[in-house]
Amino acid sequence: MSEELQLRIHGDASLPTLIYFPGLHGDWTLVGSFRRHLAGKVRFVEFTYPRTLTWSLDDYAVAIENALAQNGILGGWLLGESYGSQVVWTVVGRKKFNPQGIILAGGFVKYPAHRFMRFTEKFCGRILFSVFVWIMFSYAKMARFRYRNSPDTLATIDEFIARRTDLDGRAAQHRLHLLAENDPRQIASEAKLPVFYLTGILDPIVPWPIVRRWLKKNCPALRDFKIIRTADHNVLGTAPKKSAEQVLEWMNQ
Repeated sequence: MSEELQLRIHGDASLPTLIYFPGLHGDWTLVGSFRRHLAGKVRFVEFTYPRTLTWSLDDYAVAIENALAQNGILGGWLLGESYGSQVVWTVVGRKKFNPQGIILAGGFVKYPAHRFMRFTEKFCGRILFSVFVWIMFSYAKMARFRYRNSPDTLATIDEFIARRTDLDGRAAQHRLHLLAENDPRQIASEAKLPVFYLTGILDPIVPWPIVRRWLKKNCPALRDFKIIRTADHNVLGTAPKKSAEQVLEWMNQ
């Protein structure tokens, strides 16, 4: 493990608390514009995961619960982005924290394309680091167009790329393994908290029609499922203003 779990808090403690669990990339570098649209309306808590190759999802949950408690945060809304949804379900299942609601942003319960996930995990394990670096630099060029309407996200693209080290890639592969093995369907089906879902219409990573069908059939706590037509899998980054407005609407219901 190259670093400890990192936590940052934006906003006054008197505001409603929204706790952001990042996706597979594991940090807060792509959520800047979304955070800005929430400024003054919520206390926004965000994490950067450690680059661990050994932690279980339960270890993630324990570290997050401890970090929140050390900062006097004992409750709040949980916002799970993609892989972060698996950490959210683990926190909910442990019943050590007092969440007020669950929002999944491009998230899921049991990953609906299991064979694809296994292939991706093995591919990431074999990929040469030089190729990985090339992919990341290519991504940076595309990201400057992709996030052209998200100035705070654009400002962190260089930081995002700088964090993509060899160890970072292996940590992401380990998270893929955790994701492929995890099955929180019982937790989701028994959830008493309100559950909301947000995604972009173009999502080649998580097939949201399958996720929506399962949630509607098996999760009585599901309250709403919104699709933003101008966004993709990273809905918080590609449609930050609309995403923030939708999240605030749900939190204020």
